[in-house]
Amino acid sequence: MGERTAYDLVAIGRTGVDIYPLQHGVGLEDVSTFQKFLGGSATNVAVAAARHGRRVSLVTKVGPDAFGRYVRAEAERLGIDPVHITAIDGAPGRVPPTPVTLCEVHPPDDFPLTFYRYPTAPDLLVEPTDAILDDVRDARVHWSTVTGLSQEPSRATHFTLWEERGRREHTILDLDYRPMFWDSAAEATAQVERALEHVTIAIGNREECEVAVGETDPQRAADALLDRGLELAVVKQGPRGVLAATRDERVEVAPFPVEVVNGLGAGDAFGGAFVHGLLSGWDLRRVVEFANVAGAIVAGRLECSTAMPTTDEVEDALRPVGSV
Repeated sequence: MGERTAYDLVAIGRTGVDIYPLQHGVGLEDVSTFQKFLGGSATNVAVAAARHGRRVSLVTKVGPDAFGRYVRAEAERLGIDPVHITAIDGAPGRVPPTPVTLCEVHPPDDFPLTFYRYPTAPDLLVEPTDAILDDVRDARVHWSTVTGLSQEPSRATHFTLWEERGRREHTILDLDYRPMFWDSAAEATAQVERALEHVTIAIGNREECEVAVGETDPQRAADALLDRGLELAVVKQGPRGVLAATRDERVEVAPFPVEVVNGLGAGDAFGGAFVHGLLSGWDLRRVVEFANVAGAIVAGRLECSTAMPTTDEVEDALRPVGSV
């Protein structure tokens, strides 16, 4: 057997099936046709990185059902090594099923979600194995989300993986806060405060930064994150662009114009492209500009996972403004 090769990215977190309407501007009660896609924030980030040619693994669980089989097969088709995508033990109907998420599409900025993840979701039942520990420790980038801290045993698993990895370069926390997964914002804040002691990069929007560090002003939020010992803080501001800050540098990038179809996958496209830029050794401004455009491209498309752009697509979009 040859020497094991480290992954560029090991992500852990939410997965499932997105059921998106083909009629826009109406409520779910008036939609007549839908299409299914692979979904879940950590899953979409992994797909996005794979589209840029990165070797990617996803740590998650699905139900022992048809949608679980779909998730695993579709993830592999889209470039994710499915070795750590496993089904929970039990018979269908007796254990939590693979999650399903429905959305409404009201461009440019209203995309309400309905999650079917109750009383829990398989991806919150992930526990560490020796193989997972090895791959997270050795990965060039490790990506986790705040949603994964919302329930046990996922919460304990995240901290175990961080402890195994150490506070290494490119250990990223997506501040991805969704209130429906938490008993209270205060509980989320307490867990994020613990998590920030283990990571080196945090990425979130202004509302997520408020939950994490009590600040919505981008500059103050970045300062507060850096004060927690992070190397890099990224604050996404939607139509106002993106701020990225280290102790020595601040980069502000303007929004990239796009006709929005569905904004739900933009942050995940940003994340996967951001990972690619980091691993490419680019300067901070180029990383953020590249990720910003990747997010905008996906905002102009209906789906999330299968909408993730290739490197060439992003660079083609950047060329007219002279950034690549």
